[in-house]
Amino acid sequence: MATTTHTNPVIYDAVETVSRDQLATLQLGRLREVVRRRGIDARVDSLDDLRDLPFTTKEDLRVHYPLGMMLVSQDRLVRLHSSSGTSGKPTIVGHTFGDLDVWADIMARSLAAAGVGRGTVLHNAYGYGLTTGGFGFQQGAELLGATVVPAAGASVDLQMQLLQDLRTQVLCCTPSFAVQIAEAAHAGPIELALQVGIFGGEMWTPALRHRLEADLGIPALNTYGLSEVIGPGVAQECLVGHDGAHINEDHFLVEVVDPGTDRPVAPGDLGELVITTLTREAMPLVRYRTSDITSLTVEHCVCGRTTARMAPVVGRRRDELEAGGARFFPSQVETVLVEDPAVALDYQLVVEADRVTVHCEPLDAATDHADLAARLRAAMRDALGTDVAMVVEAPGTEPRTPGKAVRVLDER
Repeated sequence: MATTTHTNPVIYDAVETVSRDQLATLQLGRLREVVRRRGIDARVDSLDDLRDLPFTTKEDLRVHYPLGMMLVSQDRLVRLHSSSGTSGKPTIVGHTFGDLDVWADIMARSLAAAGVGRGTVLHNAYGYGLTTGGFGFQQGAELLGATVVPAAGASVDLQMQLLQDLRTQVLCCTPSFAVQIAEAAHAGPIELALQVGIFGGEMWTPALRHRLEADLGIPALNTYGLSEVIGPGVAQECLVGHDGAHINEDHFLVEVVDPGTDRPVAPGDLGELVITTLTREAMPLVRYRTSDITSLTVEHCVCGRTTARMAPVVGRRRDELEAGGARFFPSQVETVLVEDPAVALDYQLVVEADRVTVHCEPLDAATDHADLAARLRAAMRDALGTDVAMVVEAPGTEPRTPGKAVRVLDER
């Protein structure tokens, strides 16, 4: 494996710039070891043989709940994380000391790509607890020598005060919480010194990115991860290229497949992201189906990294909605809302049978609700190919949460 360096604030590890052939050789050796440890009876002579291996799904993790997917004894498990369990039995993810060391290292690599370095003041508003977000950012930033403010759970008012008084340079949180920060900054009087935002943990659109960049006056970088394979740290957009999230391919072997046929799609085409973990000790997974719809490119980035990049997730396979005979993702609704400058960035979709109702707010309390609703209905019809009901409510009506926003309320 390439030697790690902590002196360059952009390229943290030399493995990020190796040739694709060198990377493939490293991946193949690690894939063979994962297949052996998982007890899969298959010969792996090349990375193409990955396609012949069985998929792993969230249901597999639930069937083996709580610790049946672990490949180490319980006395080696030093930390357990869990999903929320809102859509069924929760999934448990275990970490050894070695797993935590790898996680810290790839998070340091990811944060360095976003411009974080020694002495950078980093505001971490990702949640700490059963979910993985806050811990990943904390340990990676500390390894880099950054100054971390673990602000999750504090009131928005207190977080705004800390952001201002500490002259914080980096904001790490969900996009929906970044919306609340932008709203509070707009309400003022507050003077922020932010230089970059690292946002993830939920689906967000390029349109929302542009609004946040305009409102906060900083680049908004996409970060990607999921607890089943480690947490944050799977992929991170770099500050230089700002065009797709670099996947840490020495640790994660990724595919994008057609959800209907399971066959690989061409680079640049949308499909379901599938991840094989290459260095996990406690719970290595082979071909884990994420349900996230994205695309990949292996074109070199202007930053110098040779790792593949993933486009922003457009939605989850199971989250596709249907109304009036048309099928669409919640992200398509968000794009319409965010592109209208009169609409605030907090909204919610309520799904009932074959009916979808969009609840949103105007930025200005004096806005004519009926006119705005009519304009949005027309824009939705053009974008989605069907009619959706629009409800424009008073500013401050839509729910605000410090963690992941509940953008879709399914009442079916």
